[in-house]
Amino acid sequence: MRSLRIQLEAGERLFQEGDDPGSAFLIESGAIEVKTRHRGHEVILSLLGPGDLVGEMAVIDDAPRTATATAISACVLFPIDRQQFADRLAVTDPIVRSLLEGQLKRYRGALAALQGKQQAPDTASPSEQLGISKMRLEAQLREALAGHQLELSYQPLMDVARTEVAGFEAPGALESSGTGWISPVEFVALAEETSLIVPVGEYVIDTACCAIASLLASGAYRAPFVAVNVSSRQLAHPGLVERIVARVDAADLPRGSLKLEITESQVLDHDLVAGLIELCHQHGIKVALDDFGTGYSHLDTLHRLPFDTIKVDQAFSATCCSNHVPWPS
Repeated sequence: MRSLRIQLEAGERLFQEGDDPGSAFLIESGAIEVKTRHRGHEVILSLLGPGDLVGEMAVIDDAPRTATATAISACVLFPIDRQQFADRLAVTDPIVRSLLEGQLKRYRGALAALQGKQQAPDTASPSEQLGISKMRLEAQLREALAGHQLELSYQPLMDVARTEVAGFEAPGALESSGTGWISPVEFVALAEETSLIVPVGEYVIDTACCAIASLLASGAYRAPFVAVNVSSRQLAHPGLVERIVARVDAADLPRGSLKLEITESQVLDHDLVAGLIELCHQHGIKVALDDFGTGYSHLDTLHRLPFDTIKVDQAFSATCCSNHVPWPS
């Protein structure tokens, strides 16, 4: 059986400056010294031992070796090829990739300065640009929450039979001084990737309660409600319904004036959602299934979960109409 291990004796060279980066190496035993030259003298950059990776930076950014690695004792190493790094980086969060690429650039720049070489032009890769964009948007969202600058736009929902506005949807929008308005699709997706989705959800509920109070005070609507979306992470957060009930009661609003919408495009945990709907109904809160017809559509969802309202995605309904697909009876 062929072994993948590489064995080096003390003094043997693993790779040298200028070599192409075939692979990185995981040190199983022994010690590796990494050196470069500065003004004619050797400079030790690092001394690595068991459990350390060596040569990974050149593999990640596919650049020639910038230093020389030599065994200073008998060593056993496992090669880690480029594809192993590529597979993991492909599923890594863009922000993590951005941080890694930034670290590599700083390392390359410092090493080039040490060696008296001209640093390569600083151009951001697409993944680094995406990561930086996400970090900027996250900072803007945190600032908006802290300054109460997250705006809700209220879209009317018509009661067709009565030809009157029954309630409103409340998608959020974020205003950026540099880019203008940022859609809820964009910033909510980012919030769901972080811990921000819970405070964003709380903010939306508080703001919606204030809006309902204003609608009731105006007397223009008979029994207005505001529908707010809750994400999968909010659903899993303990005490969601209790916090909503407490806010509605504190604002002296009718329980049914706030309506929850759960997006069907999420992979629904039926037991979790069933429990949420039951608890909501106990407190007089209605629950809607939003975006039915996208992503994970399944009629079984309609049979198993007692939603008060089913909101069919317009792309799905348009396809049914254009193809003359009959609705199930």
